[in-house]
Amino acid sequence: MRVLLIKTSSMGDVIHTLPALTDARRSIPDIEFDWVVEEAFAEIPAWHPAVAQVIPVAIRRWRKSPFKTMRSGEWKNVRQRLKSTPYDLIIDAQGLLKSAFLTRYAQGPVVGLDRTSAREPLASRFYDRGLDVPWGQHAVERVRQLFAAALGYQLPDGLGDYGLDCEYFSGGPATRPYVLFLHGTTWASKHWPELYWRRLAELTIEQGIEVRLPWGNPAEKARAERIAADLDGVQVLPPMQLAGIARIIAGARACVAVDTGLGHLAAALDVPGISLFGPTNAGFTGAYGSSQIHLASDFPCAPCMQKRCVYTPTPADAREFDLHREQPLCFTRLHPERVMTQLEGLLTDERVL
Repeated sequence: MRVLLIKTSSMGDVIHTLPALTDARRSIPDIEFDWVVEEAFAEIPAWHPAVAQVIPVAIRRWRKSPFKTMRSGEWKNVRQRLKSTPYDLIIDAQGLLKSAFLTRYAQGPVVGLDRTSAREPLASRFYDRGLDVPWGQHAVERVRQLFAAALGYQLPDGLGDYGLDCEYFSGGPATRPYVLFLHGTTWASKHWPELYWRRLAELTIEQGIEVRLPWGNPAEKARAERIAADLDGVQVLPPMQLAGIARIIAGARACVAVDTGLGHLAAALDVPGISLFGPTNAGFTGAYGSSQIHLASDFPCAPCMQKRCVYTPTPADAREFDLHREQPLCFTRLHPERVMTQLEGLLTDERVL
């Protein structure tokens, strides 16, 4: 059975789809998927054994320069590739107009979320069959339910399995144990204060554990360098591709992350982790897997689901907190000492010794 899967972005959404592929392969052993995904995340689908071909797209880039895209022939090549293979089924697991639009160029019956289940209800008009998948549950479980209903198998019980070969990413034991700080994220409101990262780094190296800091752009590199400044045992990593970062994650004793795609990758690689949630809801998009701790703020306005903090500090806030360095204030409920207490518990767990 040949299925076309459309789930283009973001990194977390792509990783959240992997357990559904594992379910499908176990229920339908001869199933194979071709996966349409944003070029930045094209490495990830290829890691799953049920994926036969990866079809990269660049919708984010194409939107910025549509005329250049038309002249380059990139969009034409993608259309031709989608049309070239007849599929037994096409699953739009994104539920957005941009993903639904891509189904028009592929051959086969199209299934997706119905208008009450999709993030953009108009997307359901592109499908031959719309499926009801209730909100109010973790994103991984929603995708698993979508696949089970679309392909006609009973959803397996228990925690979903990402299906990744963790040994593939293992480079052997590290010469010295280290914790990875996954500090980069897209929303301004999801950033844990830099002051807190610095203090957590100090507390971690006091325990004889090194800290490593990856980065993906100049702003993240500059932040990592400020966190690491003059601290022995804290290393800013060199630039690397996603597979290289995955190997660094796989070798870590644990990870501390904000709500970010790399935190989900750590969970997929079965690395114990602590995820820090201020404006977003851990119950819906928290790192999914074993040995994952979600620390969510109980600040009055959290979770606000706003990309930028709109909270107005009170005079009491001004007296208690550094309003320049402890923003957004929802993260003051997740101070470094609290995080370190949880991290110590992970580091002394038999799983990570």
